[in-house]
Amino acid sequence: MTHAIDTDSDQITDIIAAHLGLEGPLLPMLHALQAAFGHVPAAAHGPICDALNITKAELHGVISFYHDFRDAPAGRHVVKICRAEACQAMGGAGLAESVLSKLGLDWHGTTRNGAVTIEPVYCLGLCACAPAAMVDDRVVGRVDAAKLDKLLAEAGA
Repeated sequence: MTHAIDTDSDQITDIIAAHLGLEGPLLPMLHALQAAFGHVPAAAHGPICDALNITKAELHGVISFYHDFRDAPAGRHVVKICRAEACQAMGGAGLAESVLSKLGLDWHGTTRNGAVTIEPVYCLGLCACAPAAMVDDRVVGRVDAAKLDKLLAEAGA
């Protein structure tokens, strides 16, 4: 076992312990783990289940229900494309399919160079400016193929 793994194991243990006293500690634990590691590491699943007396199936159900939790680190930039009805009605579905095809990715996939992860999101609150996307923490409205290509190029895709 390498020192990095020991440190990660210690950090996982510390994060779990820091949240055990909270009411409903699972989601805060998962958010803290993702903030620390960029994803919820598989190495944390057993310790979480032990600490909270839940099954791995129950934990998997929670992690898979909330789309923001990842099982692998995201790219340096995360591009979210709105999949809600207003954006789809304004061409968002075709735009998303085109981008995924162009990059050779599925949803939640990351470009080979590790620069960009593409994720679906179900409403960014810009329905009047559909279709919408989000690059990291910046929301962008009236996205078309050219605008999205520019955003992806700036992100390094």
